[in-house]
Amino acid sequence: GNIFTQQPSYFSDLDETLPTVLQVFNNILHKCGLRCEGASAEPQKLEEKVSVTAGNMPLQELKDIVLYLCDTCTTLWAFLDVFPLACQTFQKHEFCYRLASFYELAIPELESAIKKRHYEDNSVFADLWRRISHSRKKMIEVFHILVNQVCLQPILE
Repeated sequence: GNIFTQQPSYFSDLDETLPTVLQVFNNILHKCGLRCEGASAEPQKLEEKVSVTAGNMPLQELKDIVLYLCDTCTTLWAFLDVFPLACQTFQKHEFCYRLASFYELAIPELESAIKKRHYEDNSVFADLWRRISHSRKKMIEVFHILVNQVCLQPILE
């Protein structure tokens, strides 16, 4: 068995951790000057004029965001892939909805910023493009695992 079977209290730990995972998406949107949709959308402060976007931020910051996103998506996918029972807990936090709206807002913005930027070194572009493509793929796979576990499996059983 796995650790969750041995320690059912880990489900409540997971439940408490998920808002932090969702906050990662919000932080990325915020850094790119994008607004998050839905339940978690915090009101924007009036003096908070969005000036930094994915398109005009320093290259190092763009690299950091893409790396952070890639790590996050890969980790989420690896976790749900080995432990699909966690999907129910993810869904309690409207994870599918939150992931889809994050994807819709952030991915086109980041892809466009990566494509339009001028690079001294083309390998930097290639690396960023590879990582954003990998992130996109992992987000779609996470979504598939969630939909499969939460919606399709119960019908089949």
